[in-house]
Amino acid sequence: MEKTAEIIIIGGGIIGTSIAYYLAQKKARGVVLLEKGMLGEGSTAKCAGGIRAQFSTEINIRFSLESFKTWNRFEEITGVDLGFKRVGYLFLATTGEEWAVFRANADLQRQYDIPVELLSPQEIHYRWPYLKVDDLQGGTFCSWEGYAGPYEALTGFAKGARQGGVKIYEGVEVSQILRRGDGITGVQTSRGDIAAPLVVNAAGPYAGEVGKMAGVEVPVQPYRRQLFFTAPFPWIPDPIPLVIDFHRAWYFRREGTGLLISGPKDNFPSFNIHVDYDAMVEVAENSIYRVPMMEKAQINRGWAGSYEISPDNQAILGESPGLKGFFLANGFSGHGFQHSPAVGQVMADLLLGRKPSVDISCLSIERFRKGELIKEPLTAFKD
Repeated sequence: MEKTAEIIIIGGGIIGTSIAYYLAQKKARGVVLLEKGMLGEGSTAKCAGGIRAQFSTEINIRFSLESFKTWNRFEEITGVDLGFKRVGYLFLATTGEEWAVFRANADLQRQYDIPVELLSPQEIHYRWPYLKVDDLQGGTFCSWEGYAGPYEALTGFAKGARQGGVKIYEGVEVSQILRRGDGITGVQTSRGDIAAPLVVNAAGPYAGEVGKMAGVEVPVQPYRRQLFFTAPFPWIPDPIPLVIDFHRAWYFRREGTGLLISGPKDNFPSFNIHVDYDAMVEVAENSIYRVPMMEKAQINRGWAGSYEISPDNQAILGESPGLKGFFLANGFSGHGFQHSPAVGQVMADLLLGRKPSVDISCLSIERFRKGELIKEPLTAFKD
């Protein structure tokens, strides 16, 4: 393995491989990516794959629009079929407060030419008659959106990164980040030291642990979220949008011939990724409430993964103040997969000393020290 590098990326999930890919596209040399397990085996492997533009902050909308440019041409660019199913996202508002937020969000989204529709309960019932609507204030729908394959996306990024000269190592764990004074000098790994002036923390739910190795407090914690899958369910005709009951923090979509249904998110941090089958009771209640015919559904499996949650549920991007050469790409709080192309591009530009196409200054880790947290009303829903 290399003894020296120009840039070391810690973490082989969708964020790390995207950064590696765009560094390769920008002709960077001496890039090494280190993954302690297998590529994508962490949060990426347990991601539901949602891709949307319906966000309520300008930075996230811009990230979505920038990422769509890649998602819409992914097979052409990488040679890998993403399996992007553009079925749309349907957000449902139950309370007057939620509906007011949805309308304000739609106004902002339309400023960016996003074709979001505001729908009455009657319109929702007409288009998707299997949904219970008598308690709804309204909903929003955007046909651009949908879901895709996280494994396929990661495969495409990793393939392109390798073709561009990035060295990717699986089964290599970083045990220490080496520094001299206020600068990075490299990393210590299970296969020896690698000297490098630039290190990227793209460790997903382990971002805080990697930060500690560098003496930097990265305020990111892992929270378990469970997903469940049903046996074949033919009673709802396709296409089914990705339906989100915002009030209940519950969603479902088609998965193969069955359905994917979101389960509960823990309200305390842990690295627990075991499935709690007692959670199926809550899943069944939410499902039957919003889609009464789901009483016919049979849940036959589930999985659990970790969200990497920051204090304001927004990403942390940029160089760590006080430690030259230590870059952060963390805290995506459920939106890392869909924003990975934009994140990869802006991080690659930062690492190469170039001005990113999207201003990410608001996502600096410094915002927590300054008390300038980003407020986004729709943070209850995580894709």
